[in-house]
Amino acid sequence: MSKLAVLSRGFIVSTLSFCLTACMNLQTPQPVIKSDIPQQFAKTHAGTSIAEQGYKTFFSDPRLLQVIEISLNNNRDLHTATLNIQRAQQQYQITQYDQLPTIGVTGNALRQVNPSTHPNNPYSTFQVGLGLTAYELDFWGRVRSLKDAALNHYFATQSARQATQISLVSQVAQAWLNHAFATANLNLAEQTLKAQLDSYNLNKKRFDAGIDSEVPLRQSQISVETARNDVANYKTQVLQAQNLLDLLAGQTVPQSLLPDQLVNNISNETTFTTGLSSDLLNNRPDLKAAEYQLRAAGANIGAAKARMFPSISLIGSTGYASTELKDLFKSGGFSWSIGPSLDLPIFDWGTRKANIKISEINQKIALSEYEKAIQSAFREVNDALAAHAYIEDRLAAQRRLVSATDTTYTLSTARFRAGIDSYLTVLDAQRSAYAAQQGLLILEQTKLNNQIELYKTLGGGL
Repeated sequence: MSKLAVLSRGFIVSTLSFCLTACMNLQTPQPVIKSDIPQQFAKTHAGTSIAEQGYKTFFSDPRLLQVIEISLNNNRDLHTATLNIQRAQQQYQITQYDQLPTIGVTGNALRQVNPSTHPNNPYSTFQVGLGLTAYELDFWGRVRSLKDAALNHYFATQSARQATQISLVSQVAQAWLNHAFATANLNLAEQTLKAQLDSYNLNKKRFDAGIDSEVPLRQSQISVETARNDVANYKTQVLQAQNLLDLLAGQTVPQSLLPDQLVNNISNETTFTTGLSSDLLNNRPDLKAAEYQLRAAGANIGAAKARMFPSISLIGSTGYASTELKDLFKSGGFSWSIGPSLDLPIFDWGTRKANIKISEINQKIALSEYEKAIQSAFREVNDALAAHAYIEDRLAAQRRLVSATDTTYTLSTARFRAGIDSYLTVLDAQRSAYAAQQGLLILEQTKLNNQIELYKTLGGGL
């Protein structure tokens, strides 16, 4: 058989293998997803979802936007997520290169004795050439299935990075608010301490003058020490809030970017529209990541099924060989070889079938996790909407409560100074007024945090 005929046959075999590879696909179809969620959110608002806005549009305070930018550039968790993407990309490249033949340079020098021809005369053999190392002809789509699995893992990693970014944006905004409201609570505690000191001094004068007993004096002293404890507590919270911001930002946040007064509004939005429930699948990257993992599980089933069929590899080499180094590259020393290699385990005690079962179970697990992720996302949005629906009613009631307790405190103080009521009435009114003002700050922070949470759970933040 001529050399041309052999090469032509090799070309035909290779062409046939690529044709079969293009036709054969053992991957299973995508399973039916049953998330069992309503088509609409509770307490929904019609219109385009706020999640389709970027965080630069949603958040209104320029200082907060600068802190978010610093965090996106320096946060270590986001940096790790980016490195995970690069690693997944390289893993995908490896599986893609597995579809191409690997060619390497070979060379050796051997000193030997042939007992049948030259029993007392050692001789040398030199060889150099190119080798094709076990290139698998992907008749059954195993290599392609592994490539598809790696590609979907790569996409899942990309989506996980986007989910990390959304979470980071919301965490930074909430930490920034924590600093603002810890500062507001500190200011309230310091004002209360000043008022308590004034009351203590008044009671001390009345005690020294013999007007009142020591009981009102000690009661006012208790209020003073309680207020001092609150001041120290909120100073601690302010420092802890700044420490958290520094951690999220990956560096020390400049003092000029921290809120120096109470934050009344964090977004330019007045109507927080949600869109349709199906928008979650498009906007939330954590759901996209779960979907890609499901697809990767299906591709792994195809790779496991392909192992049930023979694995056919192509091996070959070409080069020069000679017993004399100086004659290595002469025309008479050229040689080549090419041929297929078949691998089919006959008795593996059910290992390949077990691997198929494992891949199918992994797909069912991925499906269950995907459906659970959808249900959890839907619940998170509805929880945020439920809080959003009634927060204004709670705030209105709390503001009326603050007004009533402040009036009561003012009246009881006047009656005490006039000698009509005891100091116990003043003390009780002051505690009620202080608690009501603290409750108002908590609700105002809850309202702003709820806006951030709703934006995040809908998939906004990129």
